[in-house]
Amino acid sequence: MNLEQLLDQIAEAEQQDDRQVSLEDVLSKVGRRSFGPVLLIVGLITMAPLVGDIPGVPTMMAVIVMLTAVQLLLGREYFWLPKWLLNRSIASDKLHKALGWSRKPAQFIDRLLRQRLVVLAQGKANYAIAVVCLIIAAAMPLMEVVPFSANGAGIGLTAFGLALIARDGLLSLIAFISTTATIAALLYYFL
Repeated sequence: MNLEQLLDQIAEAEQQDDRQVSLEDVLSKVGRRSFGPVLLIVGLITMAPLVGDIPGVPTMMAVIVMLTAVQLLLGREYFWLPKWLLNRSIASDKLHKALGWSRKPAQFIDRLLRQRLVVLAQGKANYAIAVVCLIIAAAMPLMEVVPFSANGAGIGLTAFGLALIARDGLLSLIAFISTTATIAALLYYFL
């Protein structure tokens, strides 16, 4: 799967209801088993400079990552998320506009992604990625105190999400490195 295909699946959720599209609608189209899209969405929100730095946003994103990562490690087939979160929705026209805007960047990113070093982006590597994502999520509340550190976590989560979606182990390796750098910078700040 590539990003354009993921956007197509989200667009199908948008076409179901002509007013509002909930997170549950999107996950039903993308798949409740897909850890990659969840990481990608959470990572993009956290990485956004103005959004990711709003107090409380990194912690809320950390909760989503923790919930899904723990369930992945426990071997659940489908991710459970609280109903209040699944009921969060966006106006269909706003989602349509965002999807339209996202097409060109997705095409650009898709040209860079490919299946390589697949062993780092599937199978047992998913568990290593889940553990690292748990570490990121555990550190995210502290990142609210350190300016722009949550954005670094967002980069790691986004890269892991993309790596899992495209089975791109090189991107997974880059995500491991960027996460290590972010956590090291956070430790340096507090020590």
